[in-house]
Formats: sequence, C-alpha cells, structure tokens
Amino acid sequence: MENYKGIKSFDELLDKKYGKIGTEKRNEFEERAHMFIISEMLKQARKEEKLTQEQLALRAGTKKSYISRLENAKGNIQLSTLIRIFETGLGRKIGFTFM
Repeated sequence: MENYKGIKSFDELLDKKYGKIGTEKRNEFEERAHMFIISEMLKQARKEEKLTQEQLALRAGTKKSYISRLENAKGNIQLSTLIRIFETGLGRKIGFTFM
C-alpha cells in the first residue's frame, strides 16, 4: 500500500496516486471519474421520472442496451446524444462548465 503520510489535500492525494495533471494516468482517471458522474446523474434522473431503461431509450431514440452501458459507465457518449437523452428522453436541460 502506498504511503499517504503527510498528504494534506485531495489534490495532493490525486497527484500521489495518479500523477500530476496532464499525465496519461491522471487523464485516464479524470475521464473515468467524469463518466461515472454522468452515469450516476443519468440513472438518478431516469429513476426520478419513474422510467425503465427501455422507456427512456424509446423516448430518446436509442436502445436499452445503450442506456444500460451509459448507466454503468461502460461506454463513451457523444455530446449530442447526451443532450438528446436528457432533453428529449427526460425533459431536462443540461449545462456545462468549462475550466
């Protein structure tokens, strides 16, 4: 197990475990983390609307298997598809903040 003694912030922990921002390992971690967040938001919104994955897929013009892969953070998603799923399938607006 790695030694985390002396680490004072979450950023320092990420640097130690995955490398500095911009390194390949850190970029892979960040990408997986973002996909996980999107998948949880999608799953929560679908459940709040009391929809099955199949019902959401029909509304959004996609397949149940695609919704399942997204909810399990197992696939890449195009921005246009993400917007369509949230806006057409769930009736929700989404926004993005760029840093």
